[in-house]
Amino acid sequence: MVPAAFLVMLLLFFLPHLLTAETPTFGYTELLSKVDAGQVEKVTVDDEGAIKGNLRDGTAFTTQLPVAIEDDQLLPKLKEKGVQVTGARGGTSGVLSWVGSLLPLLLLVGFLIWMGKGAQRSLAGAGGFGRSKAKIIEAQRPTTRFADVAGYEGVKQEVSEIVDFLRDPDRYAAAGAKGPRGVIMVGPPGTGKTLLARAVAGEASVPFLSVTGSEFVEMFVGVGASRVRDLFTDARNRAPSIIFIDEIDAVGSRRGVGGTGGHDEREQTLNQLLAEMDGFDQSSGIVVLAATNRPESLDHALLRPGRFDRQVTVPLPNQDERAAILAVHVNGKHLGPDVDLRRIARGTPGFSGADLANLVNEGAINAVRAGRTTITAADLDSARDRILLGRRETSNALLPEERHAVAVHESGHALVAALCEHADPVAKVTILPAGMALGATEQLPEAERHLYSEAYLTDLLAVRLGGRAAELVVFRQGSTGAADDLAGATALAVKMVTEFGLSTALGPVAYPAAHARFLADAPAERRHGGFSERTQQVIDREVARLLRAAEDRAISALRGHRKALDLLTAALMNEETVDGSVVLDALRKETETGDLAS
Repeated sequence: MVPAAFLVMLLLFFLPHLLTAETPTFGYTELLSKVDAGQVEKVTVDDEGAIKGNLRDGTAFTTQLPVAIEDDQLLPKLKEKGVQVTGARGGTSGVLSWVGSLLPLLLLVGFLIWMGKGAQRSLAGAGGFGRSKAKIIEAQRPTTRFADVAGYEGVKQEVSEIVDFLRDPDRYAAAGAKGPRGVIMVGPPGTGKTLLARAVAGEASVPFLSVTGSEFVEMFVGVGASRVRDLFTDARNRAPSIIFIDEIDAVGSRRGVGGTGGHDEREQTLNQLLAEMDGFDQSSGIVVLAATNRPESLDHALLRPGRFDRQVTVPLPNQDERAAILAVHVNGKHLGPDVDLRRIARGTPGFSGADLANLVNEGAINAVRAGRTTITAADLDSARDRILLGRRETSNALLPEERHAVAVHESGHALVAALCEHADPVAKVTILPAGMALGATEQLPEAERHLYSEAYLTDLLAVRLGGRAAELVVFRQGSTGAADDLAGATALAVKMVTEFGLSTALGPVAYPAAHARFLADAPAERRHGGFSERTQQVIDREVARLLRAAEDRAISALRGHRKALDLLTAALMNEETVDGSVVLDALRKETETGDLAS
């Protein structure tokens, strides 16, 4: 609007000059000379003394009569030379001239008035500024169904009751039951909360109003509350309907905590949301569906029964669910015969649905990069390594002694994992740098674990320190390559001592994390949940004891299988990447060699 108004004004000012061709102007004396010479063909004279004419060669010219001096020479000469003379009214019409002169000014005044009204609309939250920005999806438009959402049967059963209530509310009324007023889905990012909401919209066959929490919050106080009112008004007009608020923590965070710019606006928006959810008629057939990955930040008044009656947890998928999700994402793609989705699902613990979609896409990119349209198991394995470790650094050439040290380090991890009874089996060992890692040892759990025994955790500590132990056995000194292993092992040992109660010196007591004792908003925890400096010293001693015991155990195991360590190191130096069977072969060859020697 602003650029258009300025363009119009510029055109009004400059268009006449642009359209007017440059015409020669003669002086009065020069005009008389050309008339005497017979060069003038015709002239037009207006009542203001302006003359426009053409020479006999077609050239146009202009001149001005000296009206202040009476001169009767020109007209007789024109008649004598046979010049065609025409009279005209001077200038343009008075009304048109007046309008043309005032039009730019009128446009400028109109633009200023429009800007003033726009500012009033912004401050008042009216005229569209305070309208809801919800995307309205009518009943016939959604195409996503529950069948398109792999796994999560328990979650789908919870949200499907919303569909049943909206389709047949009389059945609930006959039993004296009320349908859910609000359902909030909680889970880590990428677990499919928004996808489930779209599936609810598709299954319910009712209007679906989708909005994100950030769209309620504006700089002006009152705008967010106006948008909440408008959203629920639209929902009532389309009832039965579903309102879906994604990332509700943007507007539903606890009141009175923190908050800088727009703090009052956010609290007013939340208050309006609370009033709307508690105030609308239950028989109107409106259900509010929300999603967040930060439930701890939500206001308690928002989560009470009567507003959000249910809190549905959408966890990370388990192994079977990951296989089903992978089957959805590989639909329509060409897979090689060696691709085993269950094996891929077993090797991706902790992956969300979004992570698995990215895994399949990265595998397809690897296939395209190799000039193929078929995705192989190697493509998916490379994609998994890229996601977990980073891009493979083919140009990061290691020095020969560094390459040997990395091979020893990774061989130590792999052999300790193979020798520990409770450790996960080794799937792959590589000394190719990727991301920040110079090598990697990948283990695949045989089954999805939900509880971890003390034996499993102590074996895990030994495996973490197996690389450093191998360096101490072979080189008799450590290196900086074990820094990440030490950090991970120390963090695990601290949890074993302070959270899991696996220390005989401290007993079955849980101690808060060190940072929790310094939170400004947790004074009670600081007074009653902390621990003394003496207890901290005991924790430090217990953590060090666990780590030393794990390192001694790893060193002892590798010294007892030094031949297998050398065989696996040589295999890695030759092939750079080996699978778990090579690790077992190294142990088997060591046993066979020992039997022959004896």
